[in-house]
Amino acid sequence: MRTEETIFFKQIEVGMMQNFVYLIGSGRTKEVVVVDPAWEVDRILEEARKEEVKITGALITHTHFDHVNGVEDLLEALPNTKIYVHKAEAGFLPKESANIVSVSGGEKIPVGDLEIQLIHTPGHTPGSQCFLVQNSLVSGDTLFIGACGRCDLPGGDPKQMYESLTQRLMRLPEGTVIYPGHNYADQPSSTLKEQKQQNPFMKFQSLNDFLEFMGHPIR
Repeated sequence: MRTEETIFFKQIEVGMMQNFVYLIGSGRTKEVVVVDPAWEVDRILEEARKEEVKITGALITHTHFDHVNGVEDLLEALPNTKIYVHKAEAGFLPKESANIVSVSGGEKIPVGDLEIQLIHTPGHTPGSQCFLVQNSLVSGDTLFIGACGRCDLPGGDPKQMYESLTQRLMRLPEGTVIYPGHNYADQPSSTLKEQKQQNPFMKFQSLNDFLEFMGHPIR
């Protein structure tokens, strides 16, 4: 957990699929958002109470069940919470809720005196997005430590994944710290520099090489 004066950042592992949930926000105002509320909402709320921070919103990396199965519980506990989800997947969340906010990518969401930038990174799903705050990137199921998200599920697209990795994420500063959506590696975070050096999915020099590796060569 980071508790620097300007930022509050806590990584929490929940559920049977080793999901990471995050509480991110202002270290000064103690306002935070929760990234991917799922599995153990009571525990997430208790962590916020223990840390004396106030949840004011939620950011959704993508709408696969294991990342959003706690949205309704969160809204029941905190009825004024805004849920920010990419417009390509907003229809997968409760349609009757006025709390669902569709975004396009590129927006900056204020959290107290902090801003979190939304980066649209399709590939795992059409509406996958990552969240950049200062030098930290919550990468969801787009980029893992040593891997990238699957592209063979409904809505997956390996070409879009390659573009998201090379045209968006790899252009961030190399000191950017990567925080993934699952605890699948022997470490909970890494730097972009380390991933460029060690992650095989970030080493391909051409789209076709990447697609061949993923089993989808260009014909």
